[in-house]
Amino acid sequence: MRMKTRSRWVGPISLILAASAWGGMYVVSKVLLTEMSAPLLMWIRYLIALVVLGFALVLRRASWRVEPQHVLLVAAIGVIGYVISIGAQFVGTALSTAQMGSVVTAATPAFMVVFARLIRHEPITLRRALSLGAATLGVLVIAGIGPLGSRQAVGGLILGAAALTWALMSVMVKQVPHTYSPLLVTFYGMLVAWALLTPAALGPFVRMLPRLTQWGTLEGLLYVGVVATAGAFFLWNQGVQAVSAAAAGIYFFLQPVVGTLLGWLVLKEPIRWGFLAGSILIVVGALLLSREGRSGTLGEALRTGPGEHPETS
Repeated sequence: MRMKTRSRWVGPISLILAASAWGGMYVVSKVLLTEMSAPLLMWIRYLIALVVLGFALVLRRASWRVEPQHVLLVAAIGVIGYVISIGAQFVGTALSTAQMGSVVTAATPAFMVVFARLIRHEPITLRRALSLGAATLGVLVIAGIGPLGSRQAVGGLILGAAALTWALMSVMVKQVPHTYSPLLVTFYGMLVAWALLTPAALGPFVRMLPRLTQWGTLEGLLYVGVVATAGAFFLWNQGVQAVSAAAAGIYFFLQPVVGTLLGWLVLKEPIRWGFLAGSILIVVGALLLSREGRSGTLGEALRTGPGEHPETS
């Protein structure tokens, strides 16, 4: 009984930690992107993450083998999630605003519900729709929506693509057999992304190498590489495998909440009254989904944790 209870919470806790780490990523990357381009930052964070993930795989003596029929799926996860989605998130935010970035990319859970229906035939229940609606409204209230110019409109469209592709990647992770460790899936997906980014990033990396070794920059890179990439991507993939794709999406809303709080604490950004109202809506959305998780299809998904699949625990 204790083992079943623990395994039931592995997925939600993994998703909470991943979303929180990404929330901190907004603060750290805001500083780092003043010193380097988005492709270079992505390339360095993946390089650091690959070292950490590879070391973890060696320590666990995990199998490195991926069956031929699953190679394209794992590679597609890397391309869609770690190259296209993250790249679009950086570019879209640069063209628009950080607030718009948090609003548009927070539409990911809604897209996940759609892809979960199309790919995995998961039902869209009324409670699930209400929970996602409340959480989406909460994020909109927190971030706010400003007037759009042509540059911002393009940025908003690119951010929409980032949300769409990240949702697709998250649902695709559910298609990976549970015999593969989330650690292995994350490693190979990230390796594909790193290889594709190398031609654009290698030259700037060599030129900036002396500046990258300065402690302030190095500290930020270690955070984005170890905590917000290696740790967060692994935790997210593990969490998505542990619960339904639609259920996993609700935890994505923690990212802008944590990012706003850290922005207030670290960057002295003011917290508007909308943050408090939005936080209440997000909590309501999470509670609605949690109550649905006690019964029905979503409840069965929530009860299926990594503990029932030894290779993923």
